[in-house]
Amino acid sequence: MMEKYAIRVENLTKDFNGFVAVDSISFNVKRGELFGLLGPNGAGKTTTINMLSTLLKSTSGYAELEGLDVSKNKDAVRNNIGIVFQDPALDNRLTGRENLEFHAMMYGIGKEERRKRIKEVLELVELTDKADTLVENYSGGMKRRLEIARGLIHKPKVLFLDEPTLGLDVQTRRHIWDYIKKLNKESGITIILTTHYMEEADYLCDRLAIIDHGKIVALNTPNKLKDELGGDVVSLEVNRNIRDLLNRLKNLKWIKTMKEHDGILSLTTWKGEKRIPGLIEAAKKIGVTVDSVNLHKPSLDDVFLHFTGRTIREQEVGRNEQNREMMRRRMMRT
Repeated sequence: MMEKYAIRVENLTKDFNGFVAVDSISFNVKRGELFGLLGPNGAGKTTTINMLSTLLKSTSGYAELEGLDVSKNKDAVRNNIGIVFQDPALDNRLTGRENLEFHAMMYGIGKEERRKRIKEVLELVELTDKADTLVENYSGGMKRRLEIARGLIHKPKVLFLDEPTLGLDVQTRRHIWDYIKKLNKESGITIILTTHYMEEADYLCDRLAIIDHGKIVALNTPNKLKDELGGDVVSLEVNRNIRDLLNRLKNLKWIKTMKEHDGILSLTTWKGEKRIPGLIEAAKKIGVTVDSVNLHKPSLDDVFLHFTGRTIREQEVGRNEQNREMMRRRMMRT
């Protein structure tokens, strides 16, 4: 029996005048799945969402949503999706109910059906008691919940959430996670989530694709991605000669993987706690001082480091530097 997919993507590419934002990516999303795109800002996550939701035309490749060719059936695709944008898109001068009313009217939902749907989505995101309060008086978390409610007003089959907890405090972020998970499990709606928060992807996603520089570098469930590293992660902070230590250790059969970044040598091995004395002794023999040792189970941070050679934080710093340099050059030309 053929798998039923909510989304199919094959070699999807977006080129902005020579800058390849999305580079021939392919993936499928099952119906009812909570699927994540994880990567730093500028990696291509939002561009991918914009192409799948018909907001942006792809340069090449193919995308299908609920059996509809995204490039040829834009209106039908839009009727099947809901979107919560990264940037706020509510009218602060209206109440929560009025925001929902206006959005429902845009979808041509009749008066009685509108009332029913507004009541349902307000209850779902627990904003019934704030329905007639001006949105300008909502907290950040309440606004995000209202945006999710708005995205659901027309009963879409697929909901896109682009960085849904960006800028929220830790406690509010966790509450939004619970709403998203509840929505996915109870309604069976397919959810595509973009995020650069490791813990968000780990907590929410059934499967996730790690995207970096416009390419998908890994795709699986969070647990299986972590299992790919195997065993424990031992991180050694070394003040100098880290390359000498790496060369000393690289032939040891009990070390599965090894990466060096920013003065830290991270390696994966089984029974890491028993290997630490041997690692320190090996460093000592070649005159390398180990300043600190950290032992933990693999995390998505370790997975990202393994596949890209850098952490997401380092990637974002690099992206910001690139953006500042591009801005500087533009200002010089004007």
